[in-house]
Amino acid sequence: MAARGRGSACNGAAVLGAAAVLAIGFLVMSIVPLAEAARYTVGDSSGWRFYAEGWAKGKTFRAGDVLEFKYNAAVHDVAAVDLAAYRSCTVPKGVRKMRSGRDKVTLRKGTHYFICTEPGHCKAGMKLAVRAI
Repeated sequence: MAARGRGSACNGAAVLGAAAVLAIGFLVMSIVPLAEAARYTVGDSSGWRFYAEGWAKGKTFRAGDVLEFKYNAAVHDVAAVDLAAYRSCTVPKGVRKMRSGRDKVTLRKGTHYFICTEPGHCKAGMKLAVRAI
């Protein structure tokens, strides 16, 4: 009678079990697509501009999505501010202004507020509120 290696029956069952788990995992991954972060250009082809505040209407943003603000850096900028600054169009002391003309912001869960800090621009609608779920 041929001798079996120690634990060989158990190892065979473990291999079959692992194969079944892998097969189920691949099946689930093929059915449920992985959510990828979306990239948005604020203002679409017009970019970050006056009257931008309505641009987000009807869009669903998720944590991890990226907003890209494209604009003429010689005349505009972007600053992330709080609700009070957004509503009043005031620039808090020490706020970090983005000025590259191609600024990217990755959204976290919650509401984000952005304004152009150049005099009069925010009051002319160059502001944006975005809620990420």
